[in-house]
Amino acid sequence: MSVRILVIDDEEVVLRSCQRILASEQRHVDTVSDGAEGLRMVDATPYDLVVLDIKMPKMDGIEVLREIKERHPDVEVLMVTGLSEVQTAVKAMKLGAFDYLSKPFDPDELEHVVERALEHRRLTQENRDLKSEVGTKYRFENIIGTSPAMQSVFKLIAQCAPTNATVLITGESGTGKEVIARAIHYNSLRADKPFVAVDCNTFNEELFESELFGHVKGAFTGAVANKRGMFEMADGGTMFFDEFANIPLATQAKLLRVLQEREYRQVGGTTLLSTNARLIAATNKDLKAMVAEGRFREDLYYRVNVFPLQAPPLRERKADIPALAFHFLKQFCAELDKPMCEISEGAMSLLVAHDWPGNVRELENTMHRAAILAADNVVRVAHVASLLDPAQAAEHGVPRNGEELKLMKKHAREKSVEDIERRFVQEALKRNHSNVTKSAEDTGMQRANFQALMKKHNIRVRDGDSGASDTEAD
Repeated sequence: MSVRILVIDDEEVVLRSCQRILASEQRHVDTVSDGAEGLRMVDATPYDLVVLDIKMPKMDGIEVLREIKERHPDVEVLMVTGLSEVQTAVKAMKLGAFDYLSKPFDPDELEHVVERALEHRRLTQENRDLKSEVGTKYRFENIIGTSPAMQSVFKLIAQCAPTNATVLITGESGTGKEVIARAIHYNSLRADKPFVAVDCNTFNEELFESELFGHVKGAFTGAVANKRGMFEMADGGTMFFDEFANIPLATQAKLLRVLQEREYRQVGGTTLLSTNARLIAATNKDLKAMVAEGRFREDLYYRVNVFPLQAPPLRERKADIPALAFHFLKQFCAELDKPMCEISEGAMSLLVAHDWPGNVRELENTMHRAAILAADNVVRVAHVASLLDPAQAAEHGVPRNGEELKLMKKHAREKSVEDIERRFVQEALKRNHSNVTKSAEDTGMQRANFQALMKKHNIRVRDGDSGASDTEAD
């Protein structure tokens, strides 16, 4: 992409040198010897970089710099100065100049500084565009959902976003809790500050506090340097805790103090640090029940549950399924570099009829698979048949060719096996009063293998053996 550079200097030899050194196929270079005229040119033309002499008659470079930065703050300015004007050049950098270059300078030196200035401008623009793109993505009108359930969510987002209230988002796995959290952030007064997401499943108890609060060098084995924590990185912005129920009890106490006092210490540190991060938490578990069982702090629960918000499961917002399906299909067709696919009437009927235990995430994965399988750019029943019982597949559509017949038979076999596995696990648990260890022994399976089947089929029970933990698949 071509860039435009303006050189403002009252010495003709400098103008000619800069023109000769900087002009190329990718760079258009204009020159002018008067500061006021140069300012008029900047107002009239979208320049990327201005090379500006400090000492000029009539209107000096500092005055031109002030005007450029006031009117066009995104234009990079490189100051050119004599050896006796270095102090003035430092002042210019405080006013927003990118850098300065002392006369006389050689071509390589000028080229190097100009390249750095243009790269800085490019990165600044990319970051601004990315922030704008992300912010736009999470505006209400760009989050898909016209159902009454989603309209209620939008109303709650609009009410809490402008505040600093702590928000607790609950809902099943795959319902888009992080999307809601980002919508709150990007529609708040903190939108230009960081959104820092913490997956509470990722870290063990020893590392969790270091990730949240940071640590000082030598705090523990392996702490070879100081490290910033997520609270420091999110200062002024939003901290999003996903899978919030999985925070270790010891860390919960320290997190409670941060919420109450807005202060914390790094691991191994003695200095109190402050934070102005807003907290949004999300979980698919019943925190109130966990409090009653002693697995979650009651005081932290009430501290977080200031503004509760429920993410509805997809089965309660079926009116949104067609729009979501087309949205994901468009996205994946673009990624696969293929024309936008259509969805047959039969396939859409199946999508709307399905209960979607995996919610929006399951629908997204289904449309990804369908986009790959749709050889003739039409998503048909066979492409989504893995969601159905064989009887349902036969009722809603039949294969059109040998390839679709083979695909549907394959899906039917997989579905039958899954149904047998699910009933096998459920019956074993029923016989053994939901005791996982006894159920595994009863079926002659290793406990780990039996749990793997439970996880595969999203079967949750209280483990009567341990009495302290849930066996689940999230």
